[in-house]
Amino acid sequence: MANTLLERYRAATPDNVNVVLNDVINASPFAFDRTSRSEFIQALLADLQVVNGKITAQNAATALLALKTLGKNPTGSESLGTAPILSTLLKIVSTHKDDIEASGEGLRCIANALLLFEPARTAFISSQVKGGDVCIDLLQKSSNPDQIFILSRILFLSTVHPSQFITALVEEKRVVEVVGAKLDLLITSLLSGAKTSKEAMVDVLKFTFNVLMHYPKSLDGPSDGKVIGDSWSPKLDSILPPLLRVFHALPPTFPTPIAAPLTHAIHSLIVVPITPTLRSEWFTSSGSSSPKPTMQRTESSSSSRTHSPVRSGGPTSPTGKSSPLDRALSVLSAGRRSLSRSPSPIPPRPSPKDTLLRAHSLLEVAFTHYFPEMTEPDDLSVRDKVKSESTLSPPAESLDDELSPLVVLITRLCNADENSRTRTRDWLCPADLDRSAAAGSLESRPDMLGRCLRLLGSVYHARLKDSVGEMLYAMCDSDVSTMSTLLGYGNVAGFLFNKGIMTAPPPSTSTSPSTAAALAAASSPSINPITGTTNAPREPEPEMTQEEKEREMEKLFVLFDRLERTGALPKEQNPIRKAMEKAATAPPPPPNDNDD
Repeated sequence: MANTLLERYRAATPDNVNVVLNDVINASPFAFDRTSRSEFIQALLADLQVVNGKITAQNAATALLALKTLGKNPTGSESLGTAPILSTLLKIVSTHKDDIEASGEGLRCIANALLLFEPARTAFISSQVKGGDVCIDLLQKSSNPDQIFILSRILFLSTVHPSQFITALVEEKRVVEVVGAKLDLLITSLLSGAKTSKEAMVDVLKFTFNVLMHYPKSLDGPSDGKVIGDSWSPKLDSILPPLLRVFHALPPTFPTPIAAPLTHAIHSLIVVPITPTLRSEWFTSSGSSSPKPTMQRTESSSSSRTHSPVRSGGPTSPTGKSSPLDRALSVLSAGRRSLSRSPSPIPPRPSPKDTLLRAHSLLEVAFTHYFPEMTEPDDLSVRDKVKSESTLSPPAESLDDELSPLVVLITRLCNADENSRTRTRDWLCPADLDRSAAAGSLESRPDMLGRCLRLLGSVYHARLKDSVGEMLYAMCDSDVSTMSTLLGYGNVAGFLFNKGIMTAPPPSTSTSPSTAAALAAASSPSINPITGTTNAPREPEPEMTQEEKEREMEKLFVLFDRLERTGALPKEQNPIRKAMEKAATAPPPPPNDNDD
């Protein structure tokens, strides 16, 4: 069949070549062997470079789609990953630059080659091809989501590994300004439902992540042992505002509360450090100087609201007006009611840049979705839900990749800002936390605190467990004693052991006034330091009547007599016999003068 198609193509004219091209597009993936696929690719490339030949401007898009179809199989399509062919494809894209469909298919041919053949990524950005320069220039000019998507995919694949090309992108091509503008453009496109805008947003963010990861390290030289955020350059500072706008504009989705592109925005955010120059972007508008949450008694803040996943109803609009989903998140935050407290402190309504509150609300939505009521994190139902909702192949069974970055973001905000620690502590473990026995143990409660503490014992979500532990540790001023006092040493002993702390924590060294207030409330003598809850008062034993005492003695006599008869208890060790013998040999009591 392959040879037949190739023969038909070679014999085709501009009038009937489309029929053959469509047959190639619809052919089975196994229709071509290595030789026929290679020959067909070379024939298509040769004809695509001929002006007004067999392939005209009208059928160029179909021919490039056929080329892309052939190139999906790496067997026989290796030439597409070589520098000469990549240069040829770029020329073809340039020739059809006014035809969005044809140029798009040409770019997809390049993207497939970079995906299938890793050496093609180096060849593409080499001085011989300079494909990266062409793509970043096209990206800067493009406003079409589909074209932005494929250009970002090419640039993402070209920047998977550190290179001088990434340095040139930042220092010469102003890539930070380019991707910032594209992110703002795609927010509008995505919210309006434009086709492929979501995919474009995902790949722009993946490309951005590569730049943020590799460029600072290229300035530092060898950086063994450094983790995300340890390296940074002020030349990347301007990426933070558009990343935050994406983070605030994209709401939870359904059924998975946190999914792409929101996950990719969070990945990029945790790379950006909280430097003095960026602090205002992180905190000035995020409520770090806002008053403490007010107390509110309202029946509208029922726990059922926090136990229902928020469905996507449309995110915040670019004009700043709140969408139905934003209003739902506001209700969720305003109606947050810990079942261990009455009344609950309520976080203020999220402002457009309240990063900490948005992150906390997203995490609460996700935790409520995956761990409803008092569900254990390692319960089979949780893993089944994660697997059924996963978009990965093979499906994920752990929440590590989905939720850990969001927890890390909250941790970094807490580590950098005292007010963020206070707010997080007020939401999770406030000073007026109900620690009574009636409210239950801290780790068994159906609220955020209970879910976090239950996660500390998780086996199946190892990275999420560690991330939650670090978040709670940061919330407690990174003070072991504070953490043990507020949460109960028994609940955090495993986490502290993994940090190398194997003995009872020393006295707290925290000097924060808000922390001192919480510690004072949690350090009451009536509170058990192991569980963090109030010790239940011991009920006095009721006084037995003389008749009840005689019955109990009779039961004991029968029991010990049976043990003695069966040989289980030696005669001289029977306490009942000893008591009887002692009573028999004891002198009689003195007479009572009052007796008649």
